[in-house]
Amino acid sequence: MKTRVVKVDQVDPDIGVLKEASGVIKNGGTVVFPTETVYGLGANAYSAEACSKIFKAKNRPEDNPLIVHVANRRQLLDCTSEQDPEVMRALDSIWPGPLTVLMKRSSRIPDNVTAGLDTVAVRMPANPLALKLIEMSGVPIAAPSANIATRPSIVDSADAIAELDGLVDMILDAGPTFFGIESTIINTMKKPVELLRPGAFDHADLEPYFDNIVVSDVARGISASEIAITPGMKYRHYSPDRELYILSDAGLIKSFPTGAVGEKAMLIMSSEKFEGLSVDGISLGSEENLYEIARNLFTAFRKLERTPKAFGLIQSFPERGVGLAIMNRIRKASSGTINSKEELEALLHSG
Repeated sequence: MKTRVVKVDQVDPDIGVLKEASGVIKNGGTVVFPTETVYGLGANAYSAEACSKIFKAKNRPEDNPLIVHVANRRQLLDCTSEQDPEVMRALDSIWPGPLTVLMKRSSRIPDNVTAGLDTVAVRMPANPLALKLIEMSGVPIAAPSANIATRPSIVDSADAIAELDGLVDMILDAGPTFFGIESTIINTMKKPVELLRPGAFDHADLEPYFDNIVVSDVARGISASEIAITPGMKYRHYSPDRELYILSDAGLIKSFPTGAVGEKAMLIMSSEKFEGLSVDGISLGSEENLYEIARNLFTAFRKLERTPKAFGLIQSFPERGVGLAIMNRIRKASSGTINSKEELEALLHSG
């Protein structure tokens, strides 16, 4: 497949480019485009044939549902068969934004979009390019993250081009996304509302709209769901092609000569944790700004792949605010947690 790559501005997109991209969607093709969270791989959400191309390009399991992106309330009503008035009032205030809601699907949504379930995950992105693309396409756009299945999500168009060139019809080359981490997903059909996936929308910010939100072990990344009712619940996600281990205490590094650690491992930590260490590593930014940490996380995973190191060691973060989303992604990408000096020593001497 010949992929057309076109540069475009996210904030003030060229209408001619969007006309071409929307034409691809209308004709049953696939387009990679930026949202405020990560890049999406999109197709006409009403066409089972078009959406099947998403699964093929990503090598995505068919029982892993897609998120449907809408540009307005009319499209939301077309995608869903039941609307809770309380939820609709909340969405009027929250959308456009990085929040995905699980609702009852309508008959217009094909089975492969929802993995055969009677629910559909829907959101309205807060990105001028994405909204205009959906609007000009005249249909909602089903779009998971624009990466090969299990790989780190793509937050910059350069990585989208490297990974998906030849697998999709068109890539909109628009630079980095704003948040760099996926949307928050909630199940609005449960009372109280259940957090299914933490993301760019701090779940604490949901409290003015929904009482007593339940945070499950699946949302924390501690366990997986037997059935994926939304993306990110069942399968391993976000994984670089190197083993990645979580340091329960970044201070464990100081128990060893930095040369012994740096020879085999790539450290991925906050700028504060690198203070006083003479070792190469990937800084995620300051712990004072967890949104900066989140924005740099997937980029760090991909940087790890480009190093000669045998594996990565990443610190853990407090699970407050967006820190819950950060630890969800880290746990799903990792091969385990290092809890002691002895475990770290064994890892450094393995292989």
